[in-house]
Amino acid sequence: MDFRLFVEPQNGATFGDQLRAAQTAEQAGFDGFFRSDHFLSMDPAGGDPGPTDSWVTLGAIATATQRLRIGTLVSSATFRHPSLTAIQVAQVDEMSGGRVEFGLGTGWFEAEHVAYGFPFPARRFGPFREQLEIITGLWATPRGETFSYRGEHYALVDAPALPKPVQARIPIIVGGTGATKTPQIAARFADEFNAFRASDEVIAERIARVRAAAEEIGRDPDAITFSLAGTTAIGRTEADVARRAEASSSTADRLRALGFAGSPAEVVDLIGRLAGLGIDRCYFQLLPLRDLEQIELIGSEVLPQLR
Repeated sequence: MDFRLFVEPQNGATFGDQLRAAQTAEQAGFDGFFRSDHFLSMDPAGGDPGPTDSWVTLGAIATATQRLRIGTLVSSATFRHPSLTAIQVAQVDEMSGGRVEFGLGTGWFEAEHVAYGFPFPARRFGPFREQLEIITGLWATPRGETFSYRGEHYALVDAPALPKPVQARIPIIVGGTGATKTPQIAARFADEFNAFRASDEVIAERIARVRAAAEEIGRDPDAITFSLAGTTAIGRTEADVARRAEASSSTADRLRALGFAGSPAEVVDLIGRLAGLGIDRCYFQLLPLRDLEQIELIGSEVLPQLR
């Protein structure tokens, strides 16, 4: 199992805040730094000083870290043209020396689309599937050959399919809670299937659906990594846990049930149980991302017990 930091900068963070969080996570022993791809805050307190673009930010972080895997959880297909996305992600992969992982989702937060004028189609799975086909097709096209594509939503003609990523294959992350379409897309495209933490029964059911979808198309389900994200409030004292939960607009009880919360020992026990359900990777979602002390606490008192 490996462990990653996951942040939501649209709720209020500068590039410097994100860089400090990433570098602290690297020093603390985390395996990755991932960020959301949103342009409007979901925090009632607002998003000052404003949103930052995910791939611009990750490109800069790539050059200021050495070991962390980096990427989005997840980029929105509604914001980005797939050809531009393929170029951006391949470029950041070069900047990082081959440490990028690419998460893509359908897009869901209608309010930010309205605010910034992004189209928000009623049916989003069609464009989402086509984006995955185009992005992976561009990256997989051999050098010297071109890539063409014609779908309902996009058409490419003789694209040179450059630049290429440093990695032979950039890992693809697909996530969601849908019962049919999401497992099918994950089975076809995903190296990793991600969802937010839920009850043990729901987690087991989601994993089973993806594994069954993979078997249906003749893919080995063991080739797919299963991961969970959870809002995080870990502290040495109950007062610390409550304070961090409140800073995440939640409660300690709620985050114990649906996130990663409690003492270091509690969280170690929880992750051990999740591993028994088939979870291979955990994303600690740190909403108050300036709380570097919590990153250091996880690195010193949680991760060493789980390695």
